[in-house]
Amino acid sequence: MNTKTNRLFFIDAMRAWAILMMLQGHFIDGLLDPVFRDRENMVFSVWQYFRGITAPVFFTVSGFIFTYLLIKVPQKGFENPRVKKGIRRGLQLLLIGYLLRMNLFGILTGEIYDSFYLVDVLHCIGLSILTLIGVYLFTIKRKKHLFPTLLLGITIVLFLFEPLFKQWTFSFLPNAIANYFTKANGSVFTIIPWLGYATIGGFISVLFNRFKDYKHLYEVAISSALILGSLLIFASSDVFLYTHRITGIQLFADIFFNNYLFIRLGDVFVVFAIFMLLRKFMTNKTVLSIGASTLSIYVIHFVILYGSFTGLGLYRFFNHILIPPVVIAGALAFMFACTFLALKYGKHESEIKGNIAWGIDYVKNQSIGIYKASKPIRKEAFHKARLFLLRILGLVKN
Repeated sequence: MNTKTNRLFFIDAMRAWAILMMLQGHFIDGLLDPVFRDRENMVFSVWQYFRGITAPVFFTVSGFIFTYLLIKVPQKGFENPRVKKGIRRGLQLLLIGYLLRMNLFGILTGEIYDSFYLVDVLHCIGLSILTLIGVYLFTIKRKKHLFPTLLLGITIVLFLFEPLFKQWTFSFLPNAIANYFTKANGSVFTIIPWLGYATIGGFISVLFNRFKDYKHLYEVAISSALILGSLLIFASSDVFLYTHRITGIQLFADIFFNNYLFIRLGDVFVVFAIFMLLRKFMTNKTVLSIGASTLSIYVIHFVILYGSFTGLGLYRFFNHILIPPVVIAGALAFMFACTFLALKYGKHESEIKGNIAWGIDYVKNQSIGIYKASKPIRKEAFHKARLFLLRILGLVKN
């Protein structure tokens, strides 16, 4: 690739599109009156189908971006600066995921609600990043093809055996850990099977990195993505049904009856093809900024919609009561508000973090000053308490 095309703008644009679709999807799904959820209505059914594409695209793009940045640097293993950054990022996402599910009123009353332990998008992406790092470190001193092979293998195993995995409740594990693997306790996303989209994203990024200097990279990539995506969408179910009839293995029949993972993977490939095809138009500064601010947008949307920390979000007051015109207008306003606030935060991020750091240092210094100033008082209080205890002990002896 030449200097101008070194950055894959279409990936940033895909991430921006995915986060915007997530915003409107969460808003409409959470606030639309169930009376209007008619699957026979073409508009609603189309919206519902495209809403289902959002999460697979987001996970795949996240795996793609992280792996692409991980393998493009010359350093290998733990010397790779992306390893340490990735570990910090993965742990940060896990921490933020839990913080967003905290309720301050519950903490003040000494209670931690069960919802705090539920697993969501940020938990899964954070753990996916750590998994990608683990696979990378495991294969770094081995043959080059092992890394992408394992990534592809993880996806295939998780997707193929999902009908078996979803029957397991992992009751032998504490709920806080089991929630990463099962939806039985209320988790929205679980590492099984959603890690599979992140690893296939990593696999695709390895291919892009290997053939980045190939003259016809995009022509081949676009056609391959369209063909593979179409086959997964329109033919994968029939393949699993045919395989079941030949082998008699029930697993393939179970996949046929609920073949959402492979169909959604096909959708992801088609979305990749569309964005690659339109890549020359994906250099808008605002779009790229949105794509780079997905974490901020996600946090802001969670606070406004679901009421993180206080429980006073839109979901509490308008849960499943809005009519279509109101919910559509509200979704547009919600998308604008979240992205506007996130972009504003991005412009002043260093200043805000500096003020927060100053505030922490100020509180720390004041606390130390108060501690030192109160030393004579504490010494006198300790002396009086000691005398008081000695008197009590003296009375007991008597």
